Amino acid sequence: MIGRISGTLLEKNPPHILVDCQGVGYEISVPMSTFFNLPNLGERVTLLTQFIVREDAQLLFGFGSPDERNTFRELLKISGVGARTALAILSGMSVADIAQAVTLQESGRLTKIPGIGKKTAERLLLELKGKLGAQLGTVPGALTPHDHKSDVVNALLALGYSDKEALAAVKSVPDGTSVSDGIKHALKSLSKA
Repeated sequence: MIGRISGTLLEKNPPHILVDCQGVGYEISVPMSTFFNLPNLGERVTLLTQFIVREDAQLLFGFGSPDERNTFRELLKISGVGARTALAILSGMSVADIAQAVTLQESGRLTKIPGIGKKTAERLLLELKGKLGAQLGTVPGALTPHDHKSDVVNALLALGYSDKEALAAVKSVPDGTSVSDGIKHALKSLSKA
């Protein structure tokens, strides 16, 4: 319904802001990643928005990038994840970090966010797999699909190694290595540790 807001920034009270649009003040909740990139008070601001109508409230959420808004929308589709939880996740991790956690199935990174327990983190990873991980090809510094390192990490996790051990071991694997060679290389580095 309301897809974009452009106006003058009047107030900043994390996580809420007030934007004046031609005399109408819109109270918008924003993730901290967007909040830190806001202009000074009195300056113009443009945000992509998500309007949510509930039985007891009408809520407006603002985002500085299309990726943030798309991730927010994907998070809302997950059972047990409401708008406040989705906002907390986006405040605690960047979109690139969320996508990487989903691709590598790292629940530990999500449980560091207040309000996200182990079960919720595992449900998030399961339901977002293939949806957010697909964005990794465009995220700088993230693992690319042809890199096979994420497959090596998953293999090490299946063998019983922790997230930390698997990620440390995969760093020593040369780029472009096949999955089987990558696993052998990672296991050698783990045996030396």
